[in-house]
Amino acid sequence: MDHVAIMKKSWGLIPKILNGRKKIESRWGINRCCPWGKVQSGDTVYFKNAGEPVTAVATVSRIEQFENLNPVSVRKLLQKYGGDDGISVTNLESTIAWARKKRYCTLIYLQNPRLVDPFNIDKRGFGSAAAWLTIPSIDQIRLPVLNRYPNNR
Repeated sequence: MDHVAIMKKSWGLIPKILNGRKKIESRWGINRCCPWGKVQSGDTVYFKNAGEPVTAVATVSRIEQFENLNPVSVRKLLQKYGGDDGISVTNLESTIAWARKKRYCTLIYLQNPRLVDPFNIDKRGFGSAAAWLTIPSIDQIRLPVLNRYPNNR
């Protein structure tokens, strides 16, 4: 399976994935939602910032899922895995506050992160707020690259 993780650009996570500081992609939810139960070891995850093309890819090495979370268990998870998830100590308390009402967490361990030639995707049918897409093949939603700078003749 292929997946697209849509990231918040202001958090600067894609560079952390590429330089190895972020080894885990975490997804948190109040309900069980994608990627819960959808991602497996060996799958491919493509990364893009919201409103931008896909720019990076990594392979999933393993998955951990946690449910029935409460504020105490959220804090413990973030303290244990936050460093590998790219969360700095200075941001830990604000992240804990953000995640305190989450009941589900999927930890996706990444390996072999690398840049890809940028490409856009067609997100129709996934919902405008979808931040994780799961498809059998990225080619199903990959849009053709248009020549932005045609020769001026």
